[in-house]
Amino acid sequence: MSGLIGKKIGMTSIYDASGKNLPCTVIEAGPCVVTQVRTIEKDGYEAIQLSFDEKKEKHTTAALKGHFAKANTTPKKMVAEFTRFEADHRKNYGDILKTDVFIEGEYIDVVGISKGKGFQGVVRRHNFQGVGEKTHGQHNRLRAPGSVGASSYPSRVFKGLRMAGRMGTDRIKIINLQVLKIIPEKNIIIVKGSVPGHKGSYLILERWK
Repeated sequence: MSGLIGKKIGMTSIYDASGKNLPCTVIEAGPCVVTQVRTIEKDGYEAIQLSFDEKKEKHTTAALKGHFAKANTTPKKMVAEFTRFEADHRKNYGDILKTDVFIEGEYIDVVGISKGKGFQGVVRRHNFQGVGEKTHGQHNRLRAPGSVGASSYPSRVFKGLRMAGRMGTDRIKIINLQVLKIIPEKNIIIVKGSVPGHKGSYLILERWK
């Protein structure tokens, strides 16, 4: 199998064999349940759907209750499909995947949703320097974007212009993060470096090659 669904616990640091202090992220990965197996004959492509984290039945629709019942499992909060897997690692409905999917020392990709930062100006959102020239009467324009277009032609602002707006909550993939340590009894995977998202956010862990 090529991956797991996890939840970000937080960041810490550990020492390697040479005594170097390494920043790392603690991820609760699995156990994940196989809730759907897609095939070329039926769906047009091959994939395995994994589900993670318990969800209350009263917050689950009837359609989803039936979907999870096919795999003989309880409703889950997070569902994701994995299309990259070895031919000899095919799974069946109800199979449970844990941290033994990965091994210590290998490299994986981590996908998450970045922290939302609300409505931000151009200095923070696009690294603008501001108008400057404070001595030339610009007493309140230090962080302004400046001119955004001409007047008579084209008489409009082009699409895609870098301006103020909502920032964050983007889907981001961090590639080639090394698995430093696995604690199987607690379903914990510790990877080197940082991953997108706030504490408690869901992550998708994939083997990168």
